[in-house]
Amino acid sequence: MKWFFSLAIIGVAAALAIAADDAHYQPLELQSYATQKRSDGLGSGIEGNNLANVPGGEQMFGGIKFKVEDGIVHLGSNIVDRHPEKVLGIKVNSGCVKLHILHATCFGGGPNKPGDPYYVKDGTVIGQYMIHYSDGSGEGISIIYGEDVRDWFYADDEASTTRGKVVWNGENDRAAMLGAKIRLYLTSWDNPHPDKRIASIDYLGKKSEAPAAPFCVAISLEK
Repeated sequence: MKWFFSLAIIGVAAALAIAADDAHYQPLELQSYATQKRSDGLGSGIEGNNLANVPGGEQMFGGIKFKVEDGIVHLGSNIVDRHPEKVLGIKVNSGCVKLHILHATCFGGGPNKPGDPYYVKDGTVIGQYMIHYSDGSGEGISIIYGEDVRDWFYADDEASTTRGKVVWNGENDRAAMLGAKIRLYLTSWDNPHPDKRIASIDYLGKKSEAPAAPFCVAISLEK
């Protein structure tokens, strides 16, 4: 019977580990704020150039639990006019020690060089996540090209980021046709006020200033 009790203990331990993981991370609901579906073409909207192959539901990326929904929050740029410059009031209503963001941007990399309309210089601020605490104060998380994200559509010899890290890569029909790949980045932000409740987040772009069109796939709070 020892083996039976050993298995039972292992099962209980696994269940407790899952419960602890569930308590450790709180994925935010972004579907209500989505500006397009993952299965729709990103950026210029070319058919087959999408994020349909990113696994949906609750998934682990870079050791962080996220909830990947059908919709994503895609902001516009001076090239992508169909999407908004900002999405305001993403509800949080919770405290956290860290905020984790699964995101990337369209345009900026590949064969583009200075002077090209699709080129984005390293160090360019292409957007921001504005944190609003329930007491009325706030903090900003800047999205910097070359530090936090690069173009989601890439070739193997392209430069990496200095701060954000790639936590998912794969292909879609368009990438496979051109011998390229697609990727998503993880940005992790240490909350300087973990004792404060975050009321909401604004996702802000630079639609009139830059070709980069950032998009957010998921956000998760670390308790």
